[in-house]
Amino acid sequence: MQAVELAQWLSVKDYLEGEPLSEVRHEYIGGVVYAMAGASDEHNQIVGNLHAATHSHLRGKACRVFMLDAKVRLQLAGEDIFYYPDLMIACDPRDTDRYFKRFPRVLIEVLSETTERTDRREKFLSYTQLETLEEYVLVAQDRMEVTLFRRANRWQPEVLTKAELPLRLASIDFTQPLAGIYEGVHFARQSP
Repeated sequence: MQAVELAQWLSVKDYLEGEPLSEVRHEYIGGVVYAMAGASDEHNQIVGNLHAATHSHLRGKACRVFMLDAKVRLQLAGEDIFYYPDLMIACDPRDTDRYFKRFPRVLIEVLSETTERTDRREKFLSYTQLETLEEYVLVAQDRMEVTLFRRANRWQPEVLTKAELPLRLASIDFTQPLAGIYEGVHFARQSP
């Protein structure tokens, strides 16, 4: 993310009114907006695979799956924060806003070189403050590796690295082998 130079602080109202009109998505942290970078083919394939699997699994249930353009809203230390998780599962009937959710049950981020530190630190610390969040998942896009954090496990990481190992999201009774999450993903070769 790159900070957008602003002459003044941006209100939540102005952010929410301007964001649907913008060609670039922005996360909002305490009055400052940060432009979101574009996603790789691997990133899009992983998010698509997870969306398809969770959407199919939750069909007919109270939970709903949101991806890419759905924001999660937090309020920490008196500051309003809006993030765009890669995938969000919300089940709480209090979540009635069309453009953001406050009470997600599961949040998933696909890691990249530019977002990994933010996803592992800042977002982890922020997301785990949400009263309804049960699971936070980090999915690497340059190798087969999924890290799962659960409230029930005091947010201790569980790292999965083998294709046959299942990602189990207990809060929505969902299981998917890593092979399904990474289906169609061709890991980019690193330059020497």
